[in-house]
Amino acid sequence: MDVDSSPGTGERSGANGTADAAPERLPLPLKAGETTPERPWPVRHLAPKVADYVARMPAVWVEGQVLNLRRWNSLLFLTLRDTDLDMSLSVTLPAVAAMSLGERFHDGAHVVVHAKPQFQPKKGSLGFSADRVRLVGLGELLARIEHLKGVLAAEGLFDASRKRPLPFLPGVIGLVCAQQGDAEHDVVSNARARWPAVQFEVRRVTVQGPSAVPEVTAAIAELDADPRVDVVVVARGGGSFEDLLPFSNETLVRAAAACRTPLVSAIGHHMDSPLLDLVADLRASTPTDAAKRVVPDVTEERARLVQARTRAHAALQHRLAREEHHLAQLRSRPVLAQPWTLVDPHEVRLHRAVDRGRGILDGALGRAAGEVGRLAAQVRALSPAATLERGYAVVQRADGHVVRSPDDVAAGDALRVRLADGEVAATVDR
Repeated sequence: MDVDSSPGTGERSGANGTADAAPERLPLPLKAGETTPERPWPVRHLAPKVADYVARMPAVWVEGQVLNLRRWNSLLFLTLRDTDLDMSLSVTLPAVAAMSLGERFHDGAHVVVHAKPQFQPKKGSLGFSADRVRLVGLGELLARIEHLKGVLAAEGLFDASRKRPLPFLPGVIGLVCAQQGDAEHDVVSNARARWPAVQFEVRRVTVQGPSAVPEVTAAIAELDADPRVDVVVVARGGGSFEDLLPFSNETLVRAAAACRTPLVSAIGHHMDSPLLDLVADLRASTPTDAAKRVVPDVTEERARLVQARTRAHAALQHRLAREEHHLAQLRSRPVLAQPWTLVDPHEVRLHRAVDRGRGILDGALGRAAGEVGRLAAQVRALSPAATLERGYAVVQRADGHVVRSPDDVAAGDALRVRLADGEVAATVDR
């Protein structure tokens, strides 16, 4: 902050107005950027400058929720809190400025105020002094919720594909409910009446007003992080439209969408549907309905089991009786009473085929034997051995050539003479 500073006097005066013996001090820096550890500004010098700087800021319209509203004389003191983030401002308002609002101006009311910032030098605190205040109308709130609904729907947070099925029998149920109210009793009593062994992890929080969003969001995150919790139920026993606004808050809705554990919304309001109902995996009309939807009825389940066993036994008996009757019918048929009647015709045909095959085979063998004898005789007649048997001989040289003429040999050649019963060796003399 670059602001001018009047220079110091350079000396200190004593009680009698005369200079004392203290050393002479250097003049203060003129601008904030000129300060150093050796030449700082004292608090009494900086605080008025901050107050003057803040005083030059214009008034601004600010929106938020009323918190810690109290009155002192003719002034109203309140904290204006942001509905999404944990941020707040201290505001002072003349009581007459809120007189027209009457009972509607209370803790948790959604308002806009026209305020001007003020810095208090003695306390070093920043506050806002308001002169006008207006309630945010229901129509405007509904329009904002509808706009947010469209944004979240476009992101797919309401898609049916994101809905996770609830476990058939949860061991531990995480319950987020009011610190005082009937929602906890309705859920716990009805759930344990249906299944006595079910256990609960209860987180009691504020379910309306400016503290509802951070507390409910933190409770959902805490239960989601607990590995024992199988399903999370956010329950509230209904309320006015303004009371249910936290359950349409973007921060809370996104926290519910990010919850990995199946989440049930049981706000208990039929006319209006908070956005939490749309992002939850299951919407229950009331806390009692949530208990019935989350936990099965042990009596009903036993009755269903008995009924299922009875139906299964009857179906099995009927099936056995039907199959037994069908088997008796099959056994009473001639084909099963005398099953060999099916084989007899085939046996006759088989014997006939065997006899016919044997006859054909015998004829073929006889004809083949005669043909073989004829061919054997022909071979014997044409064989050189038959000629040799009649007294002829075959003369061959030593190299195996048959001698057909005297010119084929010479004197002294060795010959082989083949006879019918063997062969002899000979030599040509002439």
